[in-house]
Amino acid sequence: MDLFDSMHTFVRVVERGSFSAVARELNMGQPAVSKQVRALEQYLGGPLFARSTRYLALTDQGQRFYSHCQEILGHLETATRSFTSGQEQIAGPLRVAAPVSYGRLCIAPLIGTFLQRHPDVRIDLRLSDHNEDLLKENIDLAIRIGVVKSEGLVAVPLGTSPRRVYAAPGYLDRHGVPREPNELTGHNCIGFTLLEHYDSWHFTHIAQELDVAIKGNVTSNSSEAIREMVLCGLGISLSPEWLFTADVEQGKVHTVLDNYQSSALPVSAVLSRERRRSARTMAFIDFLREHLL
Repeated sequence: MDLFDSMHTFVRVVERGSFSAVARELNMGQPAVSKQVRALEQYLGGPLFARSTRYLALTDQGQRFYSHCQEILGHLETATRSFTSGQEQIAGPLRVAAPVSYGRLCIAPLIGTFLQRHPDVRIDLRLSDHNEDLLKENIDLAIRIGVVKSEGLVAVPLGTSPRRVYAAPGYLDRHGVPREPNELTGHNCIGFTLLEHYDSWHFTHIAQELDVAIKGNVTSNSSEAIREMVLCGLGISLSPEWLFTADVEQGKVHTVLDNYQSSALPVSAVLSRERRRSARTMAFIDFLREHLL
């Protein structure tokens, strides 16, 4: 058994979802494809697929092995290109994690431009408002908003995320417009719980520093949910500008306390030290710095 050939066949079966489709793709009989996968299972000592008459699904062990195969075959592809060209090519799979709203609004629109520059890269964009384990989830780099505290990781600054106070016109009509930060104590403020001090909003005005303990009847760990609640007039939020840019332009929300500046949050690309040796990872970080700084 050629291990790399069997791994490649296995990956294609997962991606195509069919032994017969891969057989046609590789111009070989379906029994030969099945034989390669069975030989790989025997070599590993366990099943890769939970087979049934209706569908083909990976076992838990198969899913983990598939992720490793993608990584190994990607490195093999890069090494081959590097040998033939004399330098590492920017090619292969790139797994990027980002917060849901920021990834949708700020990262996803840039991917097309990056792939025009580097058409041999294949990006897997994973959106989650929770900080994923980069090593466990096999992620090349993650976009983080806020202070990065994870030990053993490298944080590359990408810029900052300015914040403002937002509310819907209907809410302001019912409850009035706060003119000073301390008036927020009389309003329903929506806290974003993934921030360390979500229940205290900090402002700067000229040389004055102000901290306001906010109150409200709802909090959330999702910026998408907070946006929807603000739009429906539930309360006021201190949120990144990119979250409400289109809504402000359309008059769906207004900014308040414009004379008071809130602290911007740092935006970083976070990666393990080993990933700094990856040409495609560093190329994507350089691209983000070019467009986000």
